[in-house]
Amino acid sequence: MDGTNGTEGSNQPAEVNQQSPAGQQATGGDVEESNSSGNSQNPGERKAQMPPLKPPSTWTSMAIKELKSKLRLEKDSVVTVKRGNIMTVHVPTIPEGKQVCWEFATDSYDIAFGIFFDWNPVTSQAITVHISESSDDEEEENPLEGLINTGDVEKASKSLAKSNIREILPVYRLDSHMAVQGGSHEYPGKGTYLLKFNNSYSLWRNKTLYYRVYYSA
Repeated sequence: MDGTNGTEGSNQPAEVNQQSPAGQQATGGDVEESNSSGNSQNPGERKAQMPPLKPPSTWTSMAIKELKSKLRLEKDSVVTVKRGNIMTVHVPTIPEGKQVCWEFATDSYDIAFGIFFDWNPVTSQAITVHISESSDDEEEENPLEGLINTGDVEKASKSLAKSNIREILPVYRLDSHMAVQGGSHEYPGKGTYLLKFNNSYSLWRNKTLYYRVYYSA
């Protein structure tokens, strides 16, 4: 549950909702490695194709009112992340850019945020948004969804090891209601960035999110 005035738990692993959110597959289909194919790669070859990821550059700004005013005028830049939900923005790499950049802020309360990179082949250059809802009736399909507690580190590591997805920035709650949260990351290669806005820890509060994602040469 959110802390008073949205400040509790800032920069700490988020509290996990007792209901696990049902994940959604990343663009590109099933991310789990299949060992049934006769063309399966050995671990050494697979690892060589995915070089280590550099850490992102991150920053904060107190110009939160200015950012909100600007984004209110842009289409689809102000959204509501409902309680218990995770919003994932899929951002494919494009030849015209060399970096992915982001900025976001929220009203009144914090939100958890993290970034992953999917090495699966890019099938579309469109930026898409996917919403995962908490449900007792649905199985968790994406191993990354909901892993915002230090107690899940072992589970997350095992899940990531079996997929083409690698972590760039762990999912932590940020004081996005007090300052603009921004950053950038240089392409490690061709693939899709997964920017996760995680409100699964909130039992009662929806979060109003102002965000933009863009490329830089």
